[in-house]
Amino acid sequence: MKNMTLSAIANACNGQLVGGENYENREVAGVVLDSRLVEKDYLFIATVGERVDGNSFIDDVFAKGALAVVCEKAPQNAKGPFILVQNSFQALKAIAEWYRLQLNIKVVGITGSVGKTSTKEFISNVLAQKYAVLKTEGNYNNEVGLPLTVLKIRDNHEVAVLEMGISNFGEMDRLSKIAKPDICVITNIGPCHLEFLGSLQGVLKAKTEIFHHMNKEGSVCINGDDDMLITIESVHEKKPIRFGFNKGNDVYATDIKNHGLFGTTCNIHVNQQVFQADIPLPGEHMVRNALAATAVGTLLGLTLEEIAKGIHTVQSVGGRSNIIRHAKYTIIDDCYNANPVSMKAAINLLKTANTNKVAILGDMGELGSDESSLHKEVGSYAATANLDVLVCVGKRSIHMYEGAKEANFKGELLYFETRDELIASLTSIVKENDTVLIKASHSMGFEKIVEALHK
Repeated sequence: MKNMTLSAIANACNGQLVGGENYENREVAGVVLDSRLVEKDYLFIATVGERVDGNSFIDDVFAKGALAVVCEKAPQNAKGPFILVQNSFQALKAIAEWYRLQLNIKVVGITGSVGKTSTKEFISNVLAQKYAVLKTEGNYNNEVGLPLTVLKIRDNHEVAVLEMGISNFGEMDRLSKIAKPDICVITNIGPCHLEFLGSLQGVLKAKTEIFHHMNKEGSVCINGDDDMLITIESVHEKKPIRFGFNKGNDVYATDIKNHGLFGTTCNIHVNQQVFQADIPLPGEHMVRNALAATAVGTLLGLTLEEIAKGIHTVQSVGGRSNIIRHAKYTIIDDCYNANPVSMKAAINLLKTANTNKVAILGDMGELGSDESSLHKEVGSYAATANLDVLVCVGKRSIHMYEGAKEANFKGELLYFETRDELIASLTSIVKENDTVLIKASHSMGFEKIVEALHK
């Protein structure tokens, strides 16, 4: 890893290098928190979690060939050099922040209330048509995952596409300090994490902390159809690039043809040029993701042909509008996370199915004092969607059930207090050839419902 010597690492995290007299100028080959991922010449950062104490694996990682260890207390009879720090998690962030400064690479930072992951997939797939791209994997978008992702960047990478997720004030500032993005993308501002952020104005304030440490000569791409984001007139005295369906945006779509669960085609306009986009993933929000990717691709010098190819070849991610064509029915696996905005978008997607439509919806977390009314609002919205079956699951979702009932839901309306109670009744609810939407906050564990349907 470029310039990642043990002495430089110790300086970066204000640590004390012990037993490294002959190792100060040795570069580490990788940095991990998980001892199972250690390879030769890796740096292992020992952290203490709720279930596992990383310090108990120090002997093991040296046996695997680790070059050194970062830890909060000196290990007994250490088999190699170690760096003593006050806090291992803070050390991880400090090391990643320093490493970012060593890199000659373009960084795209993506945030927003919903759609971060799918937007990341579109942008990284488009940029991969021209560049060697490293992107955030899984849910590595927080104050542990983001620095670990930055520390995976190598000399062969030309662009990094980083997803940046937060739930409170100050977090995005710290993430931006590590990532130092050249291009910032904000997908939308919605009622997420209101328990901590209070209001949409609070969400906007927290998300736009991404601008604090961005490249002052960089660019900002925002959803120009979002009522909150359109209030951003300039960032570092530079006008943001707006994408959306409104023709007043810098990047916009026309001639949109919805092919249901088989995606969308449209014409995308950018820089007074136009190209046809074949978007393989279903839903109106995927068109907006394609527009965001077009904006970023244009900034980084891709041709329209390269952008179109990247959009056409993008693939879905498990748990996020992932269409599973089972032998008996079609499953829309969107169970990774949920809030009112993404719930409505998922319901809109289900509406496009030309089969019996079943929505299995669960609790949405971190909505604060408005959680009851927001669940009720989703239920009311579902009642307008011409669904055949609506199943509400979870203690909070009783309000969703009530909202649908009060709005005179025309199909079969069911409520279960727990996920397991629902699973026990699945065979009587889901029928052959149905299209089934499964969506809730990640804490509900709705992937178990997807597994049950597979069986």
